[in-house]
Amino acid sequence: MDVTYREAGCWLLERDGFLILTHKRPDGDTLGCAIALCKALRAQGKTAWLLPNEDATTLFTPYLDGVLAPADFRPEHIVAVDIASQGLFPASAQEWKDKVELSIDHHPSNEHFAQYNCVEPDKAACGEIIFALVQEWGSLTAEVALPLYVAVSTDTGCFMYSNTSPNTHRVAAQLMETGIDAAGVNKRHFRTKSYVRLRLEGRIMETMELHDDGQIALASITLADMAALHAREEDAEDIAAFTGQLEGVRTAVTIRELAPGECKLSVRTGAELNASKVCALLGGGGHAAASGCTVMGSVETAKAAILGAIRQVQKNG
Repeated sequence: MDVTYREAGCWLLERDGFLILTHKRPDGDTLGCAIALCKALRAQGKTAWLLPNEDATTLFTPYLDGVLAPADFRPEHIVAVDIASQGLFPASAQEWKDKVELSIDHHPSNEHFAQYNCVEPDKAACGEIIFALVQEWGSLTAEVALPLYVAVSTDTGCFMYSNTSPNTHRVAAQLMETGIDAAGVNKRHFRTKSYVRLRLEGRIMETMELHDDGQIALASITLADMAALHAREEDAEDIAAFTGQLEGVRTAVTIRELAPGECKLSVRTGAELNASKVCALLGGGGHAAASGCTVMGSVETAKAAILGAIRQVQKNG
């Protein structure tokens, strides 16, 4: 059943004992939403915890203090945030994926797998939906606002991506008015790079392939690259945004070899190509300008597959 954020808020206030789930390889939006919702629920006198996500990097560790569920916690209700499909649950959440009662999300490709689904595809970040819900409760404190700012800012590339809307800026302004350290968040997530990260970007530039007179860029990061540079997962955080910075590139594809024979692809496009349609051909999805999918096979197999999908969408629209 589809519900509005107000209906979702009422549903939450009528219940207690929540476990909040985030997607595998979690970004700032899913974690920020989960942390903010957890703290807002606690402000309403509820018991709420986040399921620990084994994929979370140390980049987000400072925000997780005190919200991760103890091993013996048995929830009464399961909530998912920023998760478009059951295939995006991490290994730790497999026992819960068929028990999700409420899903709050902003992906157009959302599969409506929960009993109640609050999906608003017009929102740049799921954090905007959680913000509206929390506003209804009157519990927007700085403690709640900080992770929400992380959610909104990271999913819009510090408000530079094309998904950024006037509502996004209005939400950010109200979050900042609570007195949070927005500058600190921006520096941590957008203006600080490790030495290894810079070397990783250099490796991408060395191996990048350009097609269609430089309008399509294919970048790949192999397991061998990560090992040679002694790179950790946090060094590759949001690496998909890097390729699209090259002048003239309209479609940027970043291929991450996650395991032998398994590649994760991130696709970023302009208005002339729908990234969600491209990735849907390979079993993935997301937004019109930013989507992802997984290809089983080598990096070269993944390159051929994504180029084929791009050509098909270009041809058929």
